[in-house]
Amino acid sequence: MKKINVLWLILDLIFLIIFNILFFAADSIEYTVSVWFSYAFIHFAYFMLLLTPKLIRPGKSSIVFGFSLYVISSVYFLVEFATGIAFILIPIESCKVSFTVQICIAGLYGIILISHMIANEHTANAEQKRQYQIAYVKDASAKLKKILETINDKEVKKKVERIYDAIYSSPVKSHPNLVQLENGILMSINALEDAVLSGNKDNILSLINSLLGTVNERNMRLKTLN
Repeated sequence: MKKINVLWLILDLIFLIIFNILFFAADSIEYTVSVWFSYAFIHFAYFMLLLTPKLIRPGKSSIVFGFSLYVISSVYFLVEFATGIAFILIPIESCKVSFTVQICIAGLYGIILISHMIANEHTANAEQKRQYQIAYVKDASAKLKKILETINDKEVKKKVERIYDAIYSSPVKSHPNLVQLENGILMSINALEDAVLSGNKDNILSLINSLLGTVNERNMRLKTLN
């Protein structure tokens, strides 16, 4: 285990060690069922706080996702800690009150936490889709620009520039039905690059005409789908 992991583990255990020492060493505590309920709920709240990093959806906005979940778990821990200590220090004959109050707090925490996790999933999925959509135009334009730099023939260069303009000005918003078509465009650009390197003009012009038609088809279909 790495030193940094050991240090984090020690830091996480400090609260548990101190809390348990004070809990079992206190002479004024009467260890009733109500007290044990509070003891268990306080530990649960703390373990949920430690578990929060595992609940964060990785992605570009993971810091934002993590902050909201940390706030929720931190508030729950503080509220539960204060409530649990109150039930530990104040004698209550019936354990139902202690259990009911703390299970309601835990239930409210669960609802808020899961709701935020669902919202984060939707946001992350939309973000991932947006990144893919931008990547199509960005990658295709970058490849065509690189190809243009290697072309000397004016006729060929003018036709490739038409494809470049058509893709560069294409809407970045896409549709699942167009994924196969967009992948085909990227593959055709790779084939065009190989044809340009080989210098076969007839093959180059054939690929250019086919590629331009596919790009226009993609853009037209996108208008009907969105």
